[in-house]
Amino acid sequence: MNLRKIILLLTILFLSYSSFSQELLIPLNDDYEMEIQTAAYNSEYRFHTTMKSWSEYQFKDVLNLDSLKTSQYIIKDFGNKGKNVIWNSVFNTDFIGAKNDDFYIAINPIVEFDLGKDDLMTTWVNTRGAEVKGTIGDNFAFYTNLRENQAVFPDYITDFASVNKVVPGQGHARRFKETGFDYANASAYLAARPVYWLQAVLGYGKNFIGDGYRSLILSDNAFAYPYVKLTADVWNIQYSCIYSQMSDKNRILDDNTFARKNIVIHYLDWAVTKRFNIGLFDAIVCRGQDENGVRRGLDFQYINPIIFLRTTDYYAGSSPDNALLGVTSSFIIGKHLTLYAQFVIDEMTVREFVAGKGYYANKQSYQFGVKSFNSFGLKNLFLQGEFNLVRPYMYSHYSGEDNYAHLNQALAHPWGANFYEIVARAQYNYKRFYFQYKMNFGQWGDDIMTADGEFQYYGHDLYHDYRDYYHINGEDYYGHYMLTGEKNTLLMHNFNISWLVNPSYNMNIFAEITNRNHVIDGGIQHNDFIFNMGIRTTLDRKYYDF
Repeated sequence: MNLRKIILLLTILFLSYSSFSQELLIPLNDDYEMEIQTAAYNSEYRFHTTMKSWSEYQFKDVLNLDSLKTSQYIIKDFGNKGKNVIWNSVFNTDFIGAKNDDFYIAINPIVEFDLGKDDLMTTWVNTRGAEVKGTIGDNFAFYTNLRENQAVFPDYITDFASVNKVVPGQGHARRFKETGFDYANASAYLAARPVYWLQAVLGYGKNFIGDGYRSLILSDNAFAYPYVKLTADVWNIQYSCIYSQMSDKNRILDDNTFARKNIVIHYLDWAVTKRFNIGLFDAIVCRGQDENGVRRGLDFQYINPIIFLRTTDYYAGSSPDNALLGVTSSFIIGKHLTLYAQFVIDEMTVREFVAGKGYYANKQSYQFGVKSFNSFGLKNLFLQGEFNLVRPYMYSHYSGEDNYAHLNQALAHPWGANFYEIVARAQYNYKRFYFQYKMNFGQWGDDIMTADGEFQYYGHDLYHDYRDYYHINGEDYYGHYMLTGEKNTLLMHNFNISWLVNPSYNMNIFAEITNRNHVIDGGIQHNDFIFNMGIRTTLDRKYYDF
């Protein structure tokens, strides 16, 4: 049998079945998933929106994902089976796929060929890779992807990668020729549902907790990491436990590996009504080794799946570990207009909080937002506004081995701490055409290195010991208000137009314009006007808005 007949047979097998497994996870990117987002944020259902990635199983009574996908197909009949197969593989279905009653597998390309200009500088991205996904039976799914990349970025991204030794959210940065980087990344998971109310995921990838564009609890900003996630749905409650291992790139141990940290996260979401959800969060960050580099391991009491381990941490005695607590909420007005909020505590002394004197160890973050689907009655018009505020020293602890970060990037907001930010987003799509606009405006107080070599720590960088705070005006403990330090102001506009080539693996042709204006107190100003265009597979979100 020749290759053409094999491809034709596989495609016929694939197209003969319209249902996909419900254990596969939906990618952490909403650029081309607005219909799915609209269905989730709908006052007609009790839906647990906050813990992501969502599984296809969650939509079994909400939305027919198969019909949604096939409704986007561009149907052509060339009167030739081979040509029909090629057309569908490029524009409609998985590139290669096969399915029967008990088994499904698909292989899709992952590419990004991107050419751009940053003022007089030429930028480009060259990504080649593939994803493999599938199911065995009704309750088991698997997924993996691998990407090899070379890129020349705009100056501000190049500066970030050079200092932090990591391409934002995408891998270890190795120099490529004079101005570029070479980096590889991969993700994978196995998902199973042993009983109808429990999903277990063993993965290497990212998670997200929140309803906003940003998350102040757990975002997909940093690089992928190994994790186990258990999610139980009982009554109107969804309860998740994430056991993960992160790394500190700043310390290399005797076995030539990065220092490690273990992070345990619990999140409980209660769909009080079809309109109102409230969630409770806690996390413990545990150093993976002692000062001598001897592996410490995870304290047994932290494996306990019960939320609010801060009490356990207290009874463990003088613990070196870092604990965070938080609450989320969302409320749907009308059918799709959603208000949402987050509040996270790293440390808080009520007496000092009420006094309002800028106590250095009062570390909290706040998020308030609103988003609307099918806005003003116009189908597929999405609007969002969001405000984020993070106090100085939030998410930091004693070192990079117990702060709330991974591989030199924050696990929450990419700006670290000691900042506020306003985000505005708009998106509209007509058939396969997508128009997106995003604005970021904010200020942060940066840490300062003086001309005589004195380092003044104002709580922006998460990788410093927060007890080494700078004594503002000679004060012990106090005076640490928002934006202390060197004030930075950032305004970014981004406009993107794309045409979705294939809805099954989000291949798209795009053109994008970004204007970035960064002003530092003292008159230093960086103004970048960046244009780029190309073809890419959009499966996850890349955060270049910093």
